[in-house]
Amino acid sequence: QVQLVESGGGLVQAGGSLRLSCAASGSIFSIRDMGWYRQAPGKQRDFVARITNDDTTNYKDSVQGRFTISRDNAKNIMYLQMNSLKPEDTAVYYCNAGTSQYVTYWGQGTQVTVSS
Repeated sequence: QVQLVESGGGLVQAGGSLRLSCAASGSIFSIRDMGWYRQAPGKQRDFVARITNDDTTNYKDSVQGRFTISRDNAKNIMYLQMNSLKPEDTAVYYCNAGTSQYVTYWGQGTQVTVSS
């Protein structure tokens, strides 16, 4: 089992920045890759960014160049640095982890609200 806890969400003006954190615990050794997803009101959950164990990253096109995903393996924490935020980035952001047994875990989510 893997437990994921997000933090760092909040209210920010357009153009501002936030850094989300996702703390992982439990069977950390089994994690293959981690990522961030988001869900805006009335919409489906959508991919934002992913990082693999060899630090390969990929991003949703609309956040490329504004968001940066990283991980601190010593602390078992993954980050999402979000710069130049836009109102359309408003959503609940979820941390996700995929394991070597092809099991997917989710955090409880953290709200990000960007005002115009």
